[in-house]
Amino acid sequence: MSKGRKIHCYDYVNHSYEQVRSALSKDAPGVFQSATKAAASRAQSIASELRIDIGGIGIQADIQVSVKNIEVEPRKARSGPVTRIQLEWEAARMAILFPLMKADLSVYPITATETQLDFNGFYEAPLGALGNALNAMVGHRIAEVCVHRFVKDLAEYLRKTLR
Repeated sequence: MSKGRKIHCYDYVNHSYEQVRSALSKDAPGVFQSATKAAASRAQSIASELRIDIGGIGIQADIQVSVKNIEVEPRKARSGPVTRIQLEWEAARMAILFPLMKADLSVYPITATETQLDFNGFYEAPLGALGNALNAMVGHRIAEVCVHRFVKDLAEYLRKTLR
């Protein structure tokens, strides 16, 4: 995970690390899907305002998130436990036109009742030199917004569903 443009963001969940780790370890793809679908349902009424138009052409893409590995590191002498979820996402259709994101989502306790979600990812613009030029103009902003929305939606979903 060292190639491409870096994206980092984080959010917090007001539940214990064990609750968050357990939910994500059991079914991370299901949690990701539920979180993004719940957010899409909430946004349905304002979808036209969230649409990106370039030259009169609307651009949107559904993504497929795949979990490559989940690693749970126990508490160490100088640090707490960490769960790292290695994931990738790409466009569900016409993937060649969109970047492939590779990332680690680290989950770790901040306090006994608060957990941090920390997203560190990289992507490369598709389409060679043309894609790099588009990425420099607007593509990186779109990618950053997508990642921030993903992490925000995930944290909000976990806050609402964990008990």
